[in-house]
Amino acid sequence: MRIGLLGTGNVARALAHSWRAAGHDVLLGSRHPQERGDLGLPVAGLGETAARADVLVNATPGGVSLDLLRSIGAPVLAGTLLIDVGVGLSDDFSALTHPNSSLGELIQEAFPLTPVVKTLCTMDSTTMVAPGDLTEPGTVFLSGDDPEAKATTGRLLTDLGWPASSQLDIGGITTARGQEHFAFLFMGIAGGVHSHTFNIKVVTRP
Repeated sequence: MRIGLLGTGNVARALAHSWRAAGHDVLLGSRHPQERGDLGLPVAGLGETAARADVLVNATPGGVSLDLLRSIGAPVLAGTLLIDVGVGLSDDFSALTHPNSSLGELIQEAFPLTPVVKTLCTMDSTTMVAPGDLTEPGTVFLSGDDPEAKATTGRLLTDLGWPASSQLDIGGITTARGQEHFAFLFMGIAGGVHSHTFNIKVVTRP
């Protein structure tokens, strides 16, 4: 698939390298692509990246994601699966920029013709692309209203190393709130284990 990733930070680069290794055609989108030629990955402008993509990934800071997507425009995004991995946090990481909603919900509301799936935002970039390196399998969550979009996202998660048994569909896009609001617990756990490379696992009664 042609996967466009909006952003050039650690998350976008990790996902791009992993998906390219799995055989996908990846392209990073940047507001200043001419300044990002040192990444070892193809980079283009935001609009070009979105226009070329079969699947688009929002890996931009959550506080600016909506404005950035609006700059690309709804017509370009219409019909394209958008996987949102962003979380909006204040500069000092003390508050959510969407405390009564979620970035995933707001993107879906702003772009109703673009199916949005929220996933991968409950872990760091290392765990996103190497879940098998942890001591035991963890859980990755999916939120979204479009079953076909979720199925495609699930296949792309499998390409990152997440088997179907580790993927948990938790419902519609409103459940993205739980994923994003986990950010504070994530930071607490990171302090407790002195590492950002970990994951959580949903366990149930047999």
